[in-house]
Amino acid sequence: MIADVDAASILAASESGASYGYGLIWILLLLTIPLFIVQETAGRIGAATGKGLGEVIRLNYSRRIAIAMTVPMAVTDVFSYVAEYTGIAIGMGLLGVSPLISVPSAFVVHLLVVYRRKYGTVERILLGISLVFIASYVGSLFLRGIVDGSPFYASSEPRFLYLAVADIGAVIMPFMLFFQASATAEKPARSVWASRLETLIGAVVSEVIMVVIVMVSAGLQFKGDFSNPGELSGALSFVAGADAPILFGIGLVCAAFLALVVVSLAGAWGITEALGWGRQRYFWIYLAESIPAMLVPVLFPDLVTLALTLLVVFVFVLMGPGIVAGIIASRKDVMGENVSRGPWKAAYWLCLALILFFGVIGVAAQL
Repeated sequence: MIADVDAASILAASESGASYGYGLIWILLLLTIPLFIVQETAGRIGAATGKGLGEVIRLNYSRRIAIAMTVPMAVTDVFSYVAEYTGIAIGMGLLGVSPLISVPSAFVVHLLVVYRRKYGTVERILLGISLVFIASYVGSLFLRGIVDGSPFYASSEPRFLYLAVADIGAVIMPFMLFFQASATAEKPARSVWASRLETLIGAVVSEVIMVVIVMVSAGLQFKGDFSNPGELSGALSFVAGADAPILFGIGLVCAAFLALVVVSLAGAWGITEALGWGRQRYFWIYLAESIPAMLVPVLFPDLVTLALTLLVVFVFVLMGPGIVAGIIASRKDVMGENVSRGPWKAAYWLCLALILFFGVIGVAAQL
């Protein structure tokens, strides 16, 4: 849940609030539905089969198809890594550290985490800091109060459509499908209903967090081009005062690094399962994907625009694993009594179609 509200998602919510006040809240609330439906399907696959998406593909289709599916998995991972390293670069930039130093340093630290498998220890530390960061937004909203504005706004202007699509990409992360299927399959006692309940709670709470960020950022009422990180950090000035940029920067770094942990697990699991290699080779897959991804935020000057653009790209990257998950969930010989049918099946494909439709609309508006 917390990893799904990563650095790029925080930036998208902040930018949405600063640009349109409460106007985009209705979209975030509606996104709870496709977020739950898409993630529920991934979790149900893991619970019903005891396997991750990659292994299910390899065992129920040809090895050639499984190998072909590693391409969208790898693409998903690379774009996800770029987004998180971009978040780290932005956060550390607010602390006065150049991306030339912060991004390679984060890469080395994460490399050690992956190599030594210290996921649990790192996650507990980052979750604690992230909860303080989220509590700061809640406190800011309490101290500042509600500003005037309607939560219902729609426009055909390119900027609005672009941010709306970025919010979609921020909510439904492609790598989370691989992670949830494999993580659910790893549990000693797998339960479809338990996975469904966890997914529902995660979807609701993550969207509430996004809405709170939008509401606090609405007080900025920034107009014009995309805000810079320093302006967006002003939302936390109610609790941090002049130190708001520092708090915002630390929060972005922790959110991004926590998501990095999840991405590395998701990518390693998905690809090694599809290739039938076993988990022992996951480290080299992580290395091959993350090195080129690390270079992008170092070379790209406008990091906020890069982060928002990546979220728009996520909408299209989601289609590959999303379609595969939908097909697998519809196979009775794979899923047994937990197969997708009736309204559940229709809702899943409708959600994917709507996500793609709005993605196309958002991109077309920029052309």
